[in-house]
Amino acid sequence: MIIRKKITILQIRKPLRTTLNEELQWFGNSLGLFNLRDKDKSCFRVFIELLKAAKAGIPVSSDQLAQRLGLTRATVIHHINTLREKGIVVAESRGYLLRQPNLKLLVEDLKQDMNRTYDEIAKVAEEIDGFLGL
Repeated sequence: MIIRKKITILQIRKPLRTTLNEELQWFGNSLGLFNLRDKDKSCFRVFIELLKAAKAGIPVSSDQLAQRLGLTRATVIHHINTLREKGIVVAESRGYLLRQPNLKLLVEDLKQDMNRTYDEIAKVAEEIDGFLGL
């Protein structure tokens, strides 16, 4: 089975003066979590609820998220799947949680994932170069 994670890092200038909400949006946008087409910021809202669940250490189900946010379950599942694909969210027996209990640890995990991926790509590049005599 191939495990795929789509990790995107965007260099976005952080506003000088921000609220906590704006900081969280900048954080998520910098990780490519939120899409410009998401006009009602439903993915951001799902992310915030998952952050709250991580703080409490209690998984939250898609039904609970849909009810809390006034979204359809299909919309919630779509956003959960996107966040899972990006390696941010994991499935637990009774719902979903952020991969780590806080954002600092989450970023450190993502960094390790990226470093492993870069190392693997560099190894393959070296093998290809050897094959091509470069």
